[in-house]
Amino acid sequence: MDYENIIKDLENKIYKPLYLFYGEESYFIDELTNYIAHNVLTESEKAFNQTIVYGKDVKAAEIIEMAMRYPMMSNLQVIIVKEAQGIKNFKDFEPYVANPAKSTILVFNFKYTRSIDKRLKVNTLIGKNGLIFESKKLYENQVHSWISSSLKKDNLTIHPEAIRLLYESVGSDLSLLTNELKKLIISLKPGISQIQKDDVANNIGINRNFNIFELQKALGAKDKLTVYKIFDYFGRDPKTNPLIVTIARLFDYFSKIILFHSLTDKSKGNIAANLGINPYFVDEYRNAAANYPINKVINIISYLKECDLKLKGVGATNPDESGLSKELVYKILH
Repeated sequence: MDYENIIKDLENKIYKPLYLFYGEESYFIDELTNYIAHNVLTESEKAFNQTIVYGKDVKAAEIIEMAMRYPMMSNLQVIIVKEAQGIKNFKDFEPYVANPAKSTILVFNFKYTRSIDKRLKVNTLIGKNGLIFESKKLYENQVHSWISSSLKKDNLTIHPEAIRLLYESVGSDLSLLTNELKKLIISLKPGISQIQKDDVANNIGINRNFNIFELQKALGAKDKLTVYKIFDYFGRDPKTNPLIVTIARLFDYFSKIILFHSLTDKSKGNIAANLGINPYFVDEYRNAAANYPINKVINIISYLKECDLKLKGVGATNPDESGLSKELVYKILH
């Protein structure tokens, strides 16, 4: 089951006796755990029937003993084990998860755990008698959709350029994005229903004209003056705009242009789907592909890799970011 379907079941009071949440994206793990903690029991029921512990502080036997108890003045009890990866000998839960108590909801929250061995009997039994959910990191286009969906709950929309600037500035960490969206919503003037690029720039505290988003646009359009201005701006504040991060984003950008060149079907929908971008930006990539033939883009990828290695000390002693930056931008544009 995916996150939305699990939430729907919980909203409809369709509960499993066992839940195991794990994966790279902590946001969904926390949201599901918090939903169970806040909504399954009433406030009066929680006092006697809800227990939250941390894996490093308890043993399997102690949790099993809690789970076997009958709830008091309630039909259910909830036991949440946060950071359950800290439990030693997790396989000791096998007897309990083979026949879990019907009056107990036991939640294993595996934070910062990329994978679990589903072949282990204990995990097989949890999957059979309960639910296992892997919280995966979202791809860029999925994060864009998630931002729009999150704002829709507050009857707000967001311009595609604002979404991309937010993503480029904050990244894909959904917890950080959630905090930024909350600040954005609070900062909006009454009557505003759509968040614009300037709203994001002002809220996050970045320059609306000199950022990675504008750099990509300028490079794609071969707007040399703007490109040099942005690189100069970045060079004056390397701590805020490290070259190695800029290279990573440009690598992603030019990799998409290579993918564009490889497509036989260059309809707007197909380009957007394959590049993982909002259809709003298709014309920008179409223009960039016209300015950079496939052979040139392949060379640019090589320049980016070479510059990245030099920054890491490979092939260069005491690399000068400013000099490398100027060399890189000249090679890209000429």
